[in-house]
Amino acid sequence: MKAILKRYQGIGGAPRQGVRQQSGFTLVELMVVVLVLSILAGIAYASYDNLTIASRRKAGAACLLEASQFMERWYTTNLAYTGAVVPALACQGDLTGSYVIALPTPTATTYSLTATPAGRQATKDTKCGTLGINQSGTRTKTGTGSLSECW
Repeated sequence: MKAILKRYQGIGGAPRQGVRQQSGFTLVELMVVVLVLSILAGIAYASYDNLTIASRRKAGAACLLEASQFMERWYTTNLAYTGAVVPALACQGDLTGSYVIALPTPTATTYSLTATPAGRQATKDTKCGTLGINQSGTRTKTGTGSLSECW
């Protein structure tokens, strides 16, 4: 062993010229870093996914409120909800693929608007499901979450 050490050391224990010491990461160290990063990425993606589902839900609720305001303007002008058709609102373009805003046939004194989740929103947002609002401002939902969580 001493012979090997003398071979790599010069006088006084200093490294000989021409012999470089290796530096860098071992494969184990690199794999630990990859493992930690993948765990953090998994947590971050799940959190991002939940936040996008919740933000689309809030956008769907806001679009329902905008459609409800249109219905009230229609009633103010015509003194009945009959004949009203929700126009193509700007918010509906933002919700394409996430929610479908529908107005079943209104009566003279009542209406009921719904925002039905579509696509990925329908499979991921089981907490709230279909959102609804009627002429008296009563808000509804079909999922398992509370009304305050959904609206």
